[in-house]
Amino acid sequence: MTRLEQDDQDASQVGRAETSWLKALSFAARATCHDCVMSFDAPSLDPDALELRIRPDGTPENPMLIVPLDVWEAESPKRIERVADALAGSLRLTIGVLRGPATARVTPLLRALTLTLAESTDPATPVVGCPDLAAALRRLEEAVQRNPRPSVALGRLLRETVLLDTTAGLSAEAAVYSMLLSGSEFQRWLAARGGPRAVTVPDRPLIRADRGGSALNVVLDHPERRNALSFRLREELLEALRVAEFDPGIEEVTLRGSGPAFCSGGDLDEFGSADDLVAAYLVRLERAPWRVIDRLRDRFSAHVHGACIGAGIEMAAFAGRLVAAPQTFFRLPEIEMGLVPGAGGTVSIPRRVGRWRAAWMMLTGEPVDVATALRWHLIDAVDNSAVQAVDPSRTRAGHAAESHRLDNNLPLREQSP
Repeated sequence: MTRLEQDDQDASQVGRAETSWLKALSFAARATCHDCVMSFDAPSLDPDALELRIRPDGTPENPMLIVPLDVWEAESPKRIERVADALAGSLRLTIGVLRGPATARVTPLLRALTLTLAESTDPATPVVGCPDLAAALRRLEEAVQRNPRPSVALGRLLRETVLLDTTAGLSAEAAVYSMLLSGSEFQRWLAARGGPRAVTVPDRPLIRADRGGSALNVVLDHPERRNALSFRLREELLEALRVAEFDPGIEEVTLRGSGPAFCSGGDLDEFGSADDLVAAYLVRLERAPWRVIDRLRDRFSAHVHGACIGAGIEMAAFAGRLVAAPQTFFRLPEIEMGLVPGAGGTVSIPRRVGRWRAAWMMLTGEPVDVATALRWHLIDAVDNSAVQAVDPSRTRAGHAAESHRLDNNLPLREQSP
């Protein structure tokens, strides 16, 4: 990849052969910018900078555009609005970087961008607070550069789902997800994993549903697989929730998970088993427990603990009330697999944390701890009295290792303690 630098005299000409966005941001000169990233580092609007260039094989050539925001403080509101409209219409992932406070003047830009990284951690502003902006940018660049097509698809999908009702949003998500099942990035991930594997399930129900008066308690009960959302578990969960949907006597529904984790996401052993992608789209849309959770949200609460990954947090986020045990962590790893969230996450997560923080979680796959989840309103409360079925000494750094094991849905006997 070629390092980009740009003359100070030509700083207004975005997309020139040379630029150094890290220098423009006063970052360490040792950091490197690659071809997939360009800087919008002066108050100008070059249409070429906003155009997504696509190679003959369909791979985006320049998926990310970095937009330093502090330099826009001196610009007129009219000009900022015009640039914001242009940024919002770009197919590129537009990443804002803000070192100063998020003022009202730059708010139109913040809202137009895919996401903004900022030194501020103010939860009231649509930014992702980062203690090390250069490291955060590198993390984004690495993730997008490895899987550019699903990353760009995700950026556009999130802009659409926040404007749609639940059914329309899930329809859009299911269409993009099913399309990406045939993409080269997912096929690469699947080949590296060895393809679909034989699925063994216990000879017992994977869902426990107990009725007590007007309350229905539903438990994901496949702890040997960290309650991975397999085809069978999904179907049993759907049937249990439909009981609540059609029984007016049930006034309260609670969802929990048994064992050390609430849910480790989709059952990866089943990934790649779909032969008909049109059928996969229809099944993902029609046989979706999260649609029922959304319809029950006013009387639905989810209580999560341990690892809450992929489909786990995606469907739980539809609940009217989402409560987490203290050591819970959340992660959305689908982009790493060449996919986008497919269990309603592009609808449910932005409703809680906003499109911008949702984009960060989904593009990077970075784990989010309980403190951050509460600050971002991903969860509604922390239940300090909950029995935590994971090692209480586990730290944020340990979440990455745990998440790596869970990404493979390993049975408990195959996982390190």
